[in-house]
Amino acid sequence: MRYIGKDEIEKMAIGAALLGTGGGGDPFIGKLMVLQAIEKYGPIPLIGAEELNDEDLVVPSAMMGAPTVMVEKVPSGNESITAFTELENYLGKKITATMPIEAGGVNSLLPFALAARAGLPVVDADGMGRAFPELQMVTYYLDGINASPMVLADEKENSIVLNAIDGMWTERIARAATMTMGGSLLNAIYPMTGKQVKESSILKSLTFEEKLGEIIMSSKNPIEELVELTSGFILFEGKIKDVERATDGGFVKGMAMFEGLNRYQSSECSLSFQNENLICLVDNEPRCLTPDLITVLDAETGMPITTEGLKFGMRVVILGMPCDPKWRTVKGIETVGPAYFGYEYEYQTIETLNQ
Repeated sequence: MRYIGKDEIEKMAIGAALLGTGGGGDPFIGKLMVLQAIEKYGPIPLIGAEELNDEDLVVPSAMMGAPTVMVEKVPSGNESITAFTELENYLGKKITATMPIEAGGVNSLLPFALAARAGLPVVDADGMGRAFPELQMVTYYLDGINASPMVLADEKENSIVLNAIDGMWTERIARAATMTMGGSLLNAIYPMTGKQVKESSILKSLTFEEKLGEIIMSSKNPIEELVELTSGFILFEGKIKDVERATDGGFVKGMAMFEGLNRYQSSECSLSFQNENLICLVDNEPRCLTPDLITVLDAETGMPITTEGLKFGMRVVILGMPCDPKWRTVKGIETVGPAYFGYEYEYQTIETLNQ
């Protein structure tokens, strides 16, 4: 166990934006919520999954909905307390710890704000190693762990206890409820034992975010160091010439177009996203496909840019990174590969596409 204070949160927020692959909600909002919580309650304990007892009850906390909605409808923090209290009442058992459902954006940080208020530790792990837009898109689903019972709570103090047969049905029902409840809300989801967390999570992802953030904050050559640390690839360098986006069914969907600079001066790039960046084409040829990670970085500072932050004229570097091996299984590709999102590409690893 170690305690997380303001400096660590500043680094994690940047690293979370990078692993969020453009989605996961604006980490700035989550950062402010956590910093405020630390001011009031003090540093927050971070534990490794190995410190859990097998019978412990661990529940991830997350925002659900369109990230662009959350920018205008900032959570108070009461929503997550409501969700956890309702779930404890339903299960008849106290929650031992919380953790992020994904390693990306605001959802990497919201569990810290909840943990500070509820007096819980945060587990250094998550269920994606990146961000994805739907509830079944976690390693827990791959291992047959049910998302239910889950609780959804909004800023009006409405809450719903949802029991569904699997993650797919949880997503369908909860997405409809999210739209009715204002387009974004907080939830308590995938209640697990400590044993399940150890076996099915992507471990030490928060520590990894912290390392990424430290590089971006302190390095003179952040992009070069990020490529090395992530075993990544520079997919493109250029400036944004067009962005199309729309909020549709609880997601932010769209495409960004880039014209090349430097060694890519005669090339063009397109980036398709559904909350998160999913497909990167250079001169109409795939260079990176989901579930591998695609992140847009400011060309000068290395700071990651979310999909809602993409603007005409920005000079950027597009970084691609290999996903966790759990996603490269047959069920992993069925769950988060290009075909699931409606793209006509057969998944190939980023290493293959950038030989």
